[in-house]
Amino acid sequence: MSPTPPSKRQKILTSVENNNNNNIHSNTSSNLSNGMEANGEFTDLDESLYSRQLYVYGAEGMRRMAATDILVIGLEGLGLEVAKNIILAGVKSVTLCDNTPLCVSDLTSHYFAGLNDIGYPRAEICKNKLSELNNHVSVRVLNKNKLGTEDFRKFSVVVLNQASEDLCVEYGDICRSLSIKFIVASTCGLFGKVFCDFGTDFVVYDPTGEVLPSVMIQQIEKSKQGLVTCLEETRHGFQDGDYVTFSEVKGMVELNGCAPRRVTVLGPDVFSIGDTSNFTPYISGGMCTLVKMPLKINFLPYRTAFYSPVFMTTDFVKIERPAQIHLFFKALSDYKNDNGFLPKPWCENDSHSFVDYVRKVNEQMKGTGASVPSIDEKLAMLFASICSGQCSPVLSVIGSFAAQEVMKACSGKFTPLQQWMYFDAIECLSVNTDGCFFVSEDDAKSVGSRYDGQIAIFGHTFQERLKELKYFIVGSGAIGCELLKNFSLMGVGSGPSGKIIVTDMDLIERSNLNRQFLFRPWDIHKMKSLVASAAVKIINPELNIEAHENRVGPETENIYDDKFFENLDGVANALDNVEARTYVDRRCVYYRKPLLESGTLGTKGNVQVVIPYLTESYSSSQDPPEKSFPACTLKNFPYLIEHTLQWARDLFEGLFVHQSQAMSSFLQDPPGFLERTLSNQGNQPLETLETLKTNLLDKRPSNFEDCVT
Repeated sequence: MSPTPPSKRQKILTSVENNNNNNIHSNTSSNLSNGMEANGEFTDLDESLYSRQLYVYGAEGMRRMAATDILVIGLEGLGLEVAKNIILAGVKSVTLCDNTPLCVSDLTSHYFAGLNDIGYPRAEICKNKLSELNNHVSVRVLNKNKLGTEDFRKFSVVVLNQASEDLCVEYGDICRSLSIKFIVASTCGLFGKVFCDFGTDFVVYDPTGEVLPSVMIQQIEKSKQGLVTCLEETRHGFQDGDYVTFSEVKGMVELNGCAPRRVTVLGPDVFSIGDTSNFTPYISGGMCTLVKMPLKINFLPYRTAFYSPVFMTTDFVKIERPAQIHLFFKALSDYKNDNGFLPKPWCENDSHSFVDYVRKVNEQMKGTGASVPSIDEKLAMLFASICSGQCSPVLSVIGSFAAQEVMKACSGKFTPLQQWMYFDAIECLSVNTDGCFFVSEDDAKSVGSRYDGQIAIFGHTFQERLKELKYFIVGSGAIGCELLKNFSLMGVGSGPSGKIIVTDMDLIERSNLNRQFLFRPWDIHKMKSLVASAAVKIINPELNIEAHENRVGPETENIYDDKFFENLDGVANALDNVEARTYVDRRCVYYRKPLLESGTLGTKGNVQVVIPYLTESYSSSQDPPEKSFPACTLKNFPYLIEHTLQWARDLFEGLFVHQSQAMSSFLQDPPGFLERTLSNQGNQPLETLETLKTNLLDKRPSNFEDCVT
């Protein structure tokens, strides 16, 4: 059974920089409060800021990140997204390198730049705003057009964005020679890629990040195999090759605190741990706990890995597509080197020419792992038609994926990408009944607006439709901030009739700053919706946005009434609890409005698109019921940790919930309560009346202190 989607569950250090390189300008806001003393020794982490992230990466992983210097090369929208995320995560320093002047089409994806910044270097433009995200992280600019080996030496991780294949090979070789982790990220319209090279013998300390499972033991055999049997009805959940240790074992005490022993699975509740024949005979008891062993992974350098690609599958419907896109990116680099420009948007001649380049590259790859039996020419022409465009949601996906790989490289937590990941979202394009795309070359021509990057993909007609949309965003926390950012960059609600309405009843707290990037320290205790709407208005001044401070529920149906919902084009949820999600879903079903639903849980996340008459609604599927335990087991034969937790919960409800509810019902309607109680069978009426007598007569509190004790 697949895990429950997160949305259906309830729910740092900096050192003094002593090197004053002439090419690096330090951010004046950096300081030592990130937890590292001037002598390089770690102190405490800023738990008030990183409280949520500490649960995911742990203190040791956070300390490793906080000691890491990162170089981000390329500060278009993709590089900006990478830099933003790793700065929020709390690395030691981030150095930005991109002297390319900002152009108007960059505003499609560059949320820290405006019209007044056009013509200035991209890195300089965004340095100060990136610095504001986390004053524990030193943000600098490296003012160089071409980097040499010496420029890389001080960094632990290098991220190269939107670069040519030749530059990927060159910088990849330098990083490999200096044992620097190297990450490549690129997007072309609705296509994207990420590559990782973490060198040889890269150590992963925690491959999964999951909580270590434990099982209670019923029997351990004294034999060469060392068979271990779990308690009745208990599945161990181990796999061949796992390692375990033991505690609280009586008799075979040699296993208590033993070095990790390798598991061989023999059944759902039986496994072998190797020779126990020389140990003391087993008597009873014991817990067996999984031990996470460090995992060593070897990577190929970019130069070599290109010819022997191993792809991570992101969509099993498109399982053969990564090999095609792998060739497309190489062919596009060759095309630009020869022609000096990318294929023009939706230009049929340029697209046919690009297909010839793909054929040529595939011919060159013959005999290697990078060749394909045949070229998907239709896909290649589509790639060429939109490769010059920018789509902010795609940049967000690829940028955040690359940033997470940076965090894996820094912390040693979670298994890294090995080694290629390709992504596409071509389903976003509209097709007619013949399977042809609606966009024409004329419709996709640049019009000199901030949306030119998006127009190159979807066309001007589509862009005008986006601008007239009216959307309701419920919540402006972590997901809400990202929704607002992308909606503003896309131009949603920026037309004369368009509008975005956002509501959130919460105030900004310090712990929010770690992942809700529209907020700053000086915004603490202000309303989230007001601050977020003002922030995205700066990103796109054309945006029509209205901020509310209301909870969406039955009590506000006089505000979010028939007229309100009937005027909407759709709703986007950014909520953190099931009750609110279910309520909004019911409203969307009633008014037949599309709903965009999403949620996160640590490093996991989910998205559900609900379209009237086409998909199921959010509430149509529910979590599987939680496992319950018989009362007789809890009272007489508890043998699982869950049994003790359930016993404690039952005791709490008996003392503080059921008795309080009974007294409240009696005080509100004494005759009716007594009539209902006396009509019950067995001992229940007597028990209920004794509860009332005890709490209202015998032990009735006479003052506040009595209530507390």
